[in-house]
Amino acid sequence: MIMKLNDAITAIEPADQEFRQAATEHIRNLTMPPWALGELLDLAVDLAGMTRNLKFPTARKNIILMAGDHGIVCEGVCPQPSSVTTQMLYNFVNGGAGVNVLARQVGATVTIVDVGVDADLSELVRDGKIIDRKICRGTANFAVGPAMSRAEALQAIEAGIEVATTLAPKTDIFGTGEMGIGNTSPSSAIVAVMARAGNDVRPFTGLGAGLAPEKLLHKATVIQRGIDLNSPDPDDALDVLAKVGGFEIGGLAGVMLGAAAHRRPILVDGFISGAAALIARALAPSVSDYLIAAHVGAESGHEAVIKMLNKKPLLNLGLRLGEGTGAALAMHLVDAAALIVNEMATFESAGVKVC
Repeated sequence: MIMKLNDAITAIEPADQEFRQAATEHIRNLTMPPWALGELLDLAVDLAGMTRNLKFPTARKNIILMAGDHGIVCEGVCPQPSSVTTQMLYNFVNGGAGVNVLARQVGATVTIVDVGVDADLSELVRDGKIIDRKICRGTANFAVGPAMSRAEALQAIEAGIEVATTLAPKTDIFGTGEMGIGNTSPSSAIVAVMARAGNDVRPFTGLGAGLAPEKLLHKATVIQRGIDLNSPDPDDALDVLAKVGGFEIGGLAGVMLGAAAHRRPILVDGFISGAAALIARALAPSVSDYLIAAHVGAESGHEAVIKMLNKKPLLNLGLRLGEGTGAALAMHLVDAAALIVNEMATFESAGVKVC
């Protein structure tokens, strides 16, 4: 059965408080001083509540990498041409990108989905290397009009829901990743709109994939022009996505909704994934219970996104690559949380008597 947006929203339930409490009580009986592993134990409680399982599984990991191109690139907001998106997709399928390396280390699969790449990728689809959910070949330039139609925005989200729903039976932990030259610009626009920043997008506008610092003001000016022209409604997430967003951002929001509907934890990667999380949460507030902030990165605005999501990041390593690399690194901590809960002795089982 194909899950539509309304189906996913209806299916998402808050994390289970009884399992959270049971996990807390179990952890307090483990052979260590009270909460001596700090935030790792907070993560364990969160995972128990998400999965409704004290011995939550983490072995089957999948990083969903959504890919799409952006019309805003023609405004000179990034140093690379859109063709690099396609070149990087071939790098991903050949296993040579950063996310591939880190995913192999943690035993995660990387699933690549084309939702809007400006290229013919039928060869990769035919060979089973990527999933084809292409809506069209890149968004329109939101500096001169809407990035996409409302129907296309919905299609992007439902593509992500479908992918997550299909993979959920064989996935314990989802991670999010993306590829799309220029995608920090729509992400900055989304975050600025959702933050109700008014006429100043600069706090949410960064250098992205190596933009020269002297061009940063131009990038912010272009983004602000697009917001002013399109007037996205911050109370209507689909409107925001349609007017200033990206296909891969919508796809990631859908992955989060679909995974949460199946009670699967989602490690949210960087700034672009964070923008997608804001869209997902606006559509279904309870999705927040299933989102784990993998890290806080170096891109301007990412820290603000983390605060808007009311999350505490697991890592702070100055990352700014995207692709799902931060999610892959954080999966080690998810494994560690599971091992502590599943394998560490209790005072009773170890025969340790405490006062």
